[in-house]
Amino acid sequence: MSGHQFKNLKLEGLEFKRSGKVRDIYSIDDKLLMIASDRISCFDVVLPTSIPRKGEILTKISVFWFNFTKDIISNHLITHNVEEFPLELIRYKNELEGRSMLVKKADPIPFECIVRGYLSGSVCKEYHEKQTICGIKMPEGLKESDKLPYPIFTPTTKEEEGHDMNVPEEYVEKALGKELTKKLKDTSIAIYKKASEYAESKGIIIADTKFEFGTTEKKSDLILIDEVLTPDSSRFWPRDMYAPGRSQPSFDKQYVRDYLETLDWDKTYPGPELPDEIVQKTSEKYQHALKIITG
Repeated sequence: MSGHQFKNLKLEGLEFKRSGKVRDIYSIDDKLLMIASDRISCFDVVLPTSIPRKGEILTKISVFWFNFTKDIISNHLITHNVEEFPLELIRYKNELEGRSMLVKKADPIPFECIVRGYLSGSVCKEYHEKQTICGIKMPEGLKESDKLPYPIFTPTTKEEEGHDMNVPEEYVEKALGKELTKKLKDTSIAIYKKASEYAESKGIIIADTKFEFGTTEKKSDLILIDEVLTPDSSRFWPRDMYAPGRSQPSFDKQYVRDYLETLDWDKTYPGPELPDEIVQKTSEKYQHALKIITG
């Protein structure tokens, strides 16, 4: 089912919560139903073209990582098996199969927790001008795509509209307190380290990634939410093609971003349609990432 079809699908009799860039969310008693569409967003704009099977792939990869990292922190996943969903969802089995998760409700932390292990993306310019990444001092002489001396925590705001903003750790501390900020940072880096070691053993470098967290009714209970370590929320590079000093081929939506950069588009809504060749290649990249990570 394509993102367009899914975007317009309403599950009758259920409480619709919201539509994100990729996911549609429904409330079912004390749980949420998260459905991953095939929509793709770049530069914070949802593009009019969808990527076949993308929602299924994101769901499968997230489920794998939720299970893989639950020794570090618990997460919101209850089940992704449609057979175990509440009875009122059974009539939507075909639409939900493979692309949905039943999850615990949580109050989202209002920051995205980004961990960077390599010099890549929008921070390259700042590094070359100031030798810093999001204000964090780095050694001199790093080239694009170089591995950083250690993984760094670079949080951003979560904007409803427009681009998320990089903010220093102190900004998060003022909003959330030092204790919770430290827990977010330590947990994010621990997940990144464990996942990137595993991924590298399979042939993928995780250059950077974004985590989202929430708190359950007991406000002290921090859990991992949303998606985790997918090609949408991370930069995945093939290890056997890695060569610092340039941008890297990737298994993520960087391929689409690179194509969009060649267009005369101001990165505001509405985005351009993607050609068939870009759609096909992107779908293949996502499927390849799934195969490598989950076997």
